[in-house]
Amino acid sequence: MPGFDLDDRTFWLANEREIKAGDTTDVYFRHTEKVLRKSGYNPKVVMEVYARDVPYQQNWGLLSGVYEAAKLLEGVPVDVWAMEEGSVFLADGATAMYEPLLTIEGRYLDFLWYETAILGLLASSTSVSTRAARFRQAAGDRTLLSFGTRRVHPALSALVERACYIAGFDGVSNVLGARLLRIAPAGTMPHALIQIVGDPEKAWRLFDRDAPKEAARIALVDTFWDEKTEAVRAYEALGKKLWGVRLDTPASRRGNFRQIVEEVRWELNIRGGKDVKIIASGRLDEDAVAGLRDVVDGFGVGTAVAYPPVIDLSAKIVEVAGRGGTEFRAKRGGLGGRKQVHRSKGYNDVVTLEGGPAAGESLLKPLMKRGKIIRKYEGLEAIRARVAKELKQLSAAQPKISWG
Repeated sequence: MPGFDLDDRTFWLANEREIKAGDTTDVYFRHTEKVLRKSGYNPKVVMEVYARDVPYQQNWGLLSGVYEAAKLLEGVPVDVWAMEEGSVFLADGATAMYEPLLTIEGRYLDFLWYETAILGLLASSTSVSTRAARFRQAAGDRTLLSFGTRRVHPALSALVERACYIAGFDGVSNVLGARLLRIAPAGTMPHALIQIVGDPEKAWRLFDRDAPKEAARIALVDTFWDEKTEAVRAYEALGKKLWGVRLDTPASRRGNFRQIVEEVRWELNIRGGKDVKIIASGRLDEDAVAGLRDVVDGFGVGTAVAYPPVIDLSAKIVEVAGRGGTEFRAKRGGLGGRKQVHRSKGYNDVVTLEGGPAAGESLLKPLMKRGKIIRKYEGLEAIRARVAKELKQLSAAQPKISWG
């Protein structure tokens, strides 16, 4: 279609080669490169990536995307220090202090093109994992499934699923995301199946007959009739083969959602369906999940995690090497000097100038040396286990940033 079709691709997205080549940078970095090269400036600098604040009442976030940033910088002659993938970081807009999440040291012209992409990689993933971690806390030990990739560009679907999985979600619905995570995709059935068949009971029976054996027999019970009525009919149709029922009741028809769930639970129980699980989905937030977890066995969460409030990351130079040695050189509103974050029990974090007195574990650890990744990748399950431990500890803590 003239005037609409792109010359070299079908979708409006960058490929890996273009990202690695720096084509996704902001144009002012191209202008800056031309000026610096012509003027002969190319000093060694230290740049820090950080968040001033988080868009939640609690002052913490969950970092992810570190390894993608490392892959972007692989082969670029820089040294990088970073917090671990899946680390809890603190950000408090009430103080001028911040915690660097990732620090780059090298000659500026070697990596200036990549600032835009580094921020995008980290912010996109960290925004999802931070919201997902809050859902994990709200859900307690209940099952959490990611249903949200229909809300983002398909190119980001695997990123969303990975960030949710790292944060503690038990399963993801996106087929590609699950394949890259090396887990089986999780999901039930869409309303479309029941609408096309025209009768919920017939649709449930057909699903039981023809769906893959490994797919749990979960009936969607809110399409045409009352949820309680459909849940009872689903149990009568499938009996002990019915693993669970899913309530995806529209907000406009929901009323007191908890009471609806309780009615479904009662009617299933008195008919012998005490083992049938109840899964809730549809525009859930953390408060709704926390308020339902004693009567619901699992939750499908979509838009809230796939399209969360953004963690607004910045990247700023804090040191510049000159003829007289390294200078602390921060812009207005910034803090000069390369920093380290020290954490002691209870998430009491102390930020110091690098080399200052340590008080607890140092969170910024070597990631790259002269463009080579030197940190061993932990693996997804190890990251998940560490995140679960951190979130449990975090729920009993009062995180605080101070400086030393």
